Amino acid sequence: MSFLSVLVFFLCCCYSAGENEPIQTFVIPHSHMDVGWVYTIKESMHAYAGNVYTSVTEELSKDKDRRFIAVEQEFFRLWWDHVATDTHKKQVRQLVKEGRLEFILGGQVMHDEAVTDLDDEILQMTEGHGFLYETFGVRPQFSWHVDPFGASATTPVLFALAGFNAHLISRIDYDLKDTMQKDKKLQFVWRGSPSLKEKQQIFTHTMDQFSYCTPSNLPFSNSSGFYWNGVALFPDPPKNGVYPNMSLPVTKETIHAYAKTMVDNIKQRAAWFRTNHVLWPWGCDKQFYNSSVQFNNMDPLMKYINQNSKEFGVTVQYATLSEYFQAIHQSDVVWELRGSKDFLPYSTEPHQAWTGFYASRNVLKGVARRASSQLHAAETLFTRYRISFPDGPVAKNWALEKLRALRWAVSEVQHHDGITGTESPKVADMYMQHLTQGMMGVDELLAALFLLPHSLETPGLLSSRYHKKGVHHALEQHVIVYNPLAWNITTIINVTVAFPNAAVLDDDGQLVPAQIQRSAQSNVTYDLFIVVDLGGLQHRKYLVKLSEEKCSARSECGRTYKAKGVQFERRVTRDSWETGRSLLPVLSGSYELMFDQDTNLLHSITHLQDKRRVMMTQDFWEYQANGDVKAGPISDSYIFSANGSAVRSYRAVEMEIIPGKIVTEIRQYFYRDEGDKDYTYSIITRVPECFGGRLQCHRLEQRYWVGPLHLNTEVVLRTSSSLKNNRTLHTDDNGYQMMKRTYREFINNTVARNYFPMVRAAYIEDELSRLVLLSDRAHGASSQANGQLEVMLHRRLWNNLPWNLGYNLTLNDSSVVRPALWVMLGSISTAARLQQREAIELQHPPVVTPIDQPQKPWHEKKPRRLSPVRSVVLPPNLHLLSFSVPGWNYSPNHAVHLGHITSGKDLHSEPDYDRVLLRIMHLFEEGEDPELSKPVTINLKDVLQGIGEVKGLEERSLTGTWDIATLQRWTWKTEDNLESNSTMCPSGGDGAFNVTISPKEIRTFFVHFASKNF
Repeated sequence: MSFLSVLVFFLCCCYSAGENEPIQTFVIPHSHMDVGWVYTIKESMHAYAGNVYTSVTEELSKDKDRRFIAVEQEFFRLWWDHVATDTHKKQVRQLVKEGRLEFILGGQVMHDEAVTDLDDEILQMTEGHGFLYETFGVRPQFSWHVDPFGASATTPVLFALAGFNAHLISRIDYDLKDTMQKDKKLQFVWRGSPSLKEKQQIFTHTMDQFSYCTPSNLPFSNSSGFYWNGVALFPDPPKNGVYPNMSLPVTKETIHAYAKTMVDNIKQRAAWFRTNHVLWPWGCDKQFYNSSVQFNNMDPLMKYINQNSKEFGVTVQYATLSEYFQAIHQSDVVWELRGSKDFLPYSTEPHQAWTGFYASRNVLKGVARRASSQLHAAETLFTRYRISFPDGPVAKNWALEKLRALRWAVSEVQHHDGITGTESPKVADMYMQHLTQGMMGVDELLAALFLLPHSLETPGLLSSRYHKKGVHHALEQHVIVYNPLAWNITTIINVTVAFPNAAVLDDDGQLVPAQIQRSAQSNVTYDLFIVVDLGGLQHRKYLVKLSEEKCSARSECGRTYKAKGVQFERRVTRDSWETGRSLLPVLSGSYELMFDQDTNLLHSITHLQDKRRVMMTQDFWEYQANGDVKAGPISDSYIFSANGSAVRSYRAVEMEIIPGKIVTEIRQYFYRDEGDKDYTYSIITRVPECFGGRLQCHRLEQRYWVGPLHLNTEVVLRTSSSLKNNRTLHTDDNGYQMMKRTYREFINNTVARNYFPMVRAAYIEDELSRLVLLSDRAHGASSQANGQLEVMLHRRLWNNLPWNLGYNLTLNDSSVVRPALWVMLGSISTAARLQQREAIELQHPPVVTPIDQPQKPWHEKKPRRLSPVRSVVLPPNLHLLSFSVPGWNYSPNHAVHLGHITSGKDLHSEPDYDRVLLRIMHLFEEGEDPELSKPVTINLKDVLQGIGEVKGLEERSLTGTWDIATLQRWTWKTEDNLESNSTMCPSGGDGAFNVTISPKEIRTFFVHFASKNF
């Protein structure tokens, strides 16, 4: 909205409050501190972030009226652990006690809402909330999501589950915000889940067009506006305390001009809301590092306004966010309801659709997701180990240190300029370094948990063996496979080996079905596919016997199918292809795939159960981006601005098919030019056999090779089908719920504004069938034509916008990316029943750990048979979301914990290794499936008996800091007069361990197991 239109609107509108009632203004001091973006964490801590908390602590202690809100916890925790003096810590505790320093949001970061996964959002909140509760006994009750690029409907649900009373957002589509301002609908009660409805509704405040910053364009000063401390200086803060661009100080000569500007802005904002309470955020990026200058200028300005409040019609006061929301809550207003619709995508103007970041830095997105998956596996395995072998040789403090390092790294990258791919290259490198270091540490932990003996009396897995001597034998390698899910699974794992022949035996010495073939990406390695049967949270050891020699039919390796490929000659693309003349079928228990030998492309898929054939092709297209700001709209790390329609990004295709008995693999290679030696893109499709119905064979597992790209290209995988979806798409919000995306026409930028985030899943459907794509990382997805589903896989951009050049944010990403998608096709009911579980199986595959290198066979000195680990199995519509030892040391009784804090006891002396955090989620929406959408009652004592004896169960809030029986969230008057009832009292008596989980519920518990001594 232009300044002129705002002015006209303000002059034409009357303020809604009574004429004699002054506007009550809540001035909320804050500093927006990005955990990454342009500068690394270390650079930001040194240049300004450490100084924010030091100077704010000192300045708040000087005046009882001053306030400050602290938001992201990563910088605060670094300051608390490495910078703060004992005096500072004492001051902070007093300020928190008085409510003048308020922790808002409380997560490690202000997480992105478009491309983050549910698991990781919960993790980063739990880490921050655990620290705050253990250290100060406080539990954040309000959000401050002012900078994520759009707002998900999952976020308010999670915040409600965490005990929040109100939610605050800012970045929503510019034209929608204009309308909401005009209609005074920036505040509403949001029911983010269509299944949970009013149970987890939350009051939501949308910031107006000024967002989280105060006006900066002052005609009598400079562009820093009300930020008298100027602009943060990198790499070093100035020694004399004089920063660039410091605004004119408040003096007798300037005070009236400052007051008039502030009051005018307050009144402009007041006209957009329904009460006379105005939230006036005082702060912006990298502010309050020299807060004495800030407060010493604002103090007299606010005093001047209050002294002239009758003239101005405004009063001002320093406030925390809770003080503002308390005033709103006490107002007698009936609030409009908003259902489960989200605020995605987000645009700032017609040619600036912030849909590019859905696909920016694909490699980082993939590594972050793998790290999260590995963390989940390690958490569940260590928790099981702690319960079963509390005195085992894996040191508990060492193990928790490894887990905490990866928790920190996974939490950190969820920042809204982290996993989004919108950061500078050095910050992306920092995230990658922290993730890979954390993953290496957890790899060490997994190896220790697998290999070390469970007690000093029990030999380790490899400790009682020696090499056989004498005749030549095939080499042997041992592999441990762990299932991190609480479901029994039969699946196929792939082990890369350097030998052409192999046999596989399980831990009972029985031969296992296997298949070996030459690897797609290497001429010197082989893919060994093994069918594994694993119980929930169970691991098994497999012996792989390797040989260069050919196998006889009677030998062990003769039982492993050796698959060989059939190559098809390169086909050059033409504008008009003759297709369908020569089709090649690939069959499995679920599908018949037809490949066209004239094009080497997929032609159609028949879902055998429904006997419906769907015409379908898959190939690569690219949008060519403009890099010159003088020539028109640009694409950058944030923004996708399509410079015309997509064009085919290849000129020739080769194909190889490797028929198999366990899996059939189709390899398609796409060449940018018909004479190129090296391909630029590939699709590797694995079609698993059903194996007597045990194997999940209703998915086609695809992995892609994309890149390196030409500069200023954005590449999509386009799946074109005969489904009549009318360009309507469904994509997920953070892996929690699916959102319907109806295609909309815009005057400008229609292509980009019809792109949506796809975190785990996207699908299109017609009256009969649904085509589902499941993803191992976030992408952008769209349906630009009837029957079409395209996924943006990679972007490489450069532009000459000075802002992008100055901060090195041009996204010149020359990497090769290798994302995976699983494809499912079937009836709507079949696909709906399967896609949630399949998405989780892609998210959390079995952990495959080779525990040695191929070597001469071992001989057991004393052959021993280990008793199998008992499985943990949940019903198919429930998912074990978390099973971990958080380590936070606090009493579950709030009053007792506060007593410990006020007594000054050292709460950090020893982590709590005995408290287990358990979360269980219902996967289905109400009415989604006739059976699987029903509430499920389970007995947790029975479910967990394979791990240990459950002695106690406490239901907690999502992040564990509230006893659910004492959590009473605020109720809000709404149009339908429904009030939320957020308390879920646990059952008592003999049924104390019975838990009923309704559709889309996430239930969180502290579990206490009976102690074991070995």
